[in-house]
Amino acid sequence: MPYGYYGKILRVDLTHCYISEDEHDEVWYRRLVGGAAMSAWYLLKELKPGIDPLGPDNRLVIAPGILTGVPASGMGRNGVGAKSPMSGGIAKSEVAGFFGAELKHAGFDGIVIEGAADRPVYLWIQDGKAEIRDASAMWGLPILETEAAVRADVGDKLARVACIGPAGERLVRFACILNDLKSAAGRGGLGAVMGSKNLKAIAARGRIPPTYADPETVKSLARMIAAEIPTRARANHEYGTGAAMVGFNLAGNTPCRNFRDGYFENVAPITPQAIKETIRVGMESCYACAVKCKKVVKVDEPWVADPRYGGPEYETLAAFGNNCGSDNLKAIARAHHLCQAYGMDTISTGGTVAFCFECFEKGILSKADLDGLEPVWGNAEAMLALVEMIGERRGIGDLLAEGTRRAARRIGNGAEDLAMQAKGVELGMHEPRLKAGMGLGYVVANHGGDHCTGFMDTFFEKDGPNLTNDGKPLGILEPMPASELSTRKVDLFAQGHRWRTATDSMVFCYFAAWRYEEVTRLLNAVTGWNTSLEELMLLGERAITMGRAFNVREGFSPVDDSLPKRFFSPPTRGALADNGQALDSSELERAKRTYYYLMGWDPETGVPTAVTLERLGVGWIADELPNCRRY
Repeated sequence: MPYGYYGKILRVDLTHCYISEDEHDEVWYRRLVGGAAMSAWYLLKELKPGIDPLGPDNRLVIAPGILTGVPASGMGRNGVGAKSPMSGGIAKSEVAGFFGAELKHAGFDGIVIEGAADRPVYLWIQDGKAEIRDASAMWGLPILETEAAVRADVGDKLARVACIGPAGERLVRFACILNDLKSAAGRGGLGAVMGSKNLKAIAARGRIPPTYADPETVKSLARMIAAEIPTRARANHEYGTGAAMVGFNLAGNTPCRNFRDGYFENVAPITPQAIKETIRVGMESCYACAVKCKKVVKVDEPWVADPRYGGPEYETLAAFGNNCGSDNLKAIARAHHLCQAYGMDTISTGGTVAFCFECFEKGILSKADLDGLEPVWGNAEAMLALVEMIGERRGIGDLLAEGTRRAARRIGNGAEDLAMQAKGVELGMHEPRLKAGMGLGYVVANHGGDHCTGFMDTFFEKDGPNLTNDGKPLGILEPMPASELSTRKVDLFAQGHRWRTATDSMVFCYFAAWRYEEVTRLLNAVTGWNTSLEELMLLGERAITMGRAFNVREGFSPVDDSLPKRFFSPPTRGALADNGQALDSSELERAKRTYYYLMGWDPETGVPTAVTLERLGVGWIADELPNCRRY
């Protein structure tokens, strides 16, 4: 009898309206665990190279992990994967809320969705059973109304819903999937993949949680972490993410005006502290989590921000705030509301709006191109109008809905230099000229401009809790400057990348501040296994390498592992400008090749070697890769 999982993956063929199940053994679960690793395995096994990401041959993988649904802080997340309509490579995203736990409790370890329905549908999963239902009346509804309609249709107010809004239906390339109104699987365009399949929503209700090998240890660990939250996650507990925005700004970590400037002159009015004092009406939690880090805001005028959509976290505050030159907190809250309602990734939406602002500033786009808008930095009305136009694919919004890389190529006239993206995915709101390891992460992440690939460089600049708890157990014994890009920094990043990807496979939240030995104890108590930190690091490495193999098979090469040239010059203002601080292109190239070597990939081609694939238990992939070294 398995503990912590069921051994069943739900299969849904929308083209033929057919539902079945996959069964896997313990070795498969122990090798993949769930989340990012499970998604990569299915995508490699079942997709032919070159398929259209928005065609019926793509797979949408909803992937909880073995720890998803465990009643402990941070265990409410699930993963989502597909071929990305933004990058053309692999997409993965992790999302919080309650849906992932509910799906696990409904009796399935994941869902693999293929084909495309001939009309709008939704999927209803309840206690080990699933059915495809008509969603024609829901098509076109925003997220809030969609959840209400699904719950009414299934007759259960406690059903948990993951759905898309109008942006996903219209195939906005950075559309996302929303869990429980507030939590987004945001990166890579997964909502557009769902929309391309005419799948409006997935609803789950479960009363059959998996059993655990050692439930008393599970309970004691959950209680211990909950008691430690005020110490380990105090800032997130009090403010949500972004409590250090003022310090970020002084240090040069605040992307400003499309990453051009390194300092925002009026950051204080848009911080989480300002939110608490002005528009915040509460803080909410995800499933079973004591951190309770999710902001809830309410704005009535001059724009509406509905508290049922939660509130802006750091990435959203920075994307629509300093990166668009805006200190208007109510406008940022409204932008968040609009992105939630349409179902769009706030990072990519904000980055695309900032790109448009700079194109206008430089005369690359005119008022005539923009339907009369004048998007000068800080213009809240223009910012919000552009968000709406993107969500509706109206006017210039139809082009911007393609993302900055595609839009820039079509606009031309120097616009490509203003697209702040990696592999077609807009960068997270962290400055790689300050955090060199973060810059390397943007470069090598299989799924594009993701800020969650490894550790924050600034955490390891001095000896303290971060180095003690996160670095030293991995052999990182001494502090190093954030801007350093030495071999030891590359190793730090590689270690962090493995661990973060392991957590994205188990799946749980970084903000709950579990430590390595506590995670291994919890996973063993859940499963009855005898896993170790070494095995979990191999899990992360396996998931990363499978993602790399997917991209290689799609034609990616080291040329695709790059950053916009803006980052090889200092920003125009702030601490980094004062120090003349920028990434060095040759140093970054050397670091990239060092990372390939440390991961067991060919340092020249970036292709995983056959030896590495065999070592990771996925040797079958070697036969599918061009130029795969056999030694």
